[in-house]
Amino acid sequence: MKLASINNGTRDGQLVVVSKDLTKAVVVSEIAATMQAALDQWATKEALLKEVYDNLNAGKLSNIIDFTTAKVMAPIPRAYHWADGSAYVTHVELVRKARNAELPESFWTDPLMYMGASDAFIGATDDILIEKEEWGIDFESEVAVITDDVPPGVDVETALKHIKLVTILNDVSLRNLIPAELGKQFGFYQSKPWTTFAPVMVTVDELGYDWKEGKLHLPLHSTLNGTLVGSPNAGVDMTFNFGQLVAHAAKTRSLMAGTVIGSGTVANQGSPTGSSCLAEVRCLETIKDGKPSTPFMQFGDRIEIEMMDKEGKTIFGRINQVVKEYKK
Repeated sequence: MKLASINNGTRDGQLVVVSKDLTKAVVVSEIAATMQAALDQWATKEALLKEVYDNLNAGKLSNIIDFTTAKVMAPIPRAYHWADGSAYVTHVELVRKARNAELPESFWTDPLMYMGASDAFIGATDDILIEKEEWGIDFESEVAVITDDVPPGVDVETALKHIKLVTILNDVSLRNLIPAELGKQFGFYQSKPWTTFAPVMVTVDELGYDWKEGKLHLPLHSTLNGTLVGSPNAGVDMTFNFGQLVAHAAKTRSLMAGTVIGSGTVANQGSPTGSSCLAEVRCLETIKDGKPSTPFMQFGDRIEIEMMDKEGKTIFGRINQVVKEYKK
């Protein structure tokens, strides 16, 4: 099943069920007005939404809209909780190697995670609005999952069962603001502007055999200004699966329905197309040449992020954004 939110003039949008090929959709306000409303009562709403999905794909519905021309918001335009992990430890290791910093051994056994701003997420074609280029504008291509209510202290296998939806996202980072923030030893804030989501979220069963052991085993493609930056397989080199990430987030407290958990930047070690952000590209250049040669994003740059199935068909739709100057 595929779900999205379209702009109806409200902050939370209107929940729609989307066809498998992402061309058609149907408003389901009689089932749930918003994505959050559906997640709040997922145990009863899932079957009703799935029935609509099956009928939509079978051509049995008449009250459909054209999804290709709809004003699509983030599937969950705002969430109560957004936590981003760093499941690809080889990525962290590479970044530290570029600055001659040692990777703590605990990073391989205890996930890194921070809580991000979830008061607003932006849609797949919304502009990335940044005030200054010198802040070091970067994209980060990730996989994310959305949970129902998760009890505290949940084990990994049970945590996997609480994952209800999957998507991809662009966790925009302002790289040149990060060192000063981390130097305060209190985490990210200004260096993490709004996060961008793909047009749709899908249920785990929609992914078939590509979802195994809490990982999505497909390449995630990142294209900057028409040039492929990387297409690492999200199921490879993922040190911590999503069950482990959810369990980590729920170690000392429950998670509310609609919690979004990110994988961190997808990366494959030793692959020429294994990067999903410019920071990693620059690290590889620094290790090889002593300094980076690839600049961070500039105003006017376009970033596209997408994941296709084995038949080459888009699963979540495409993130397609342009970086623009924020005008006060």
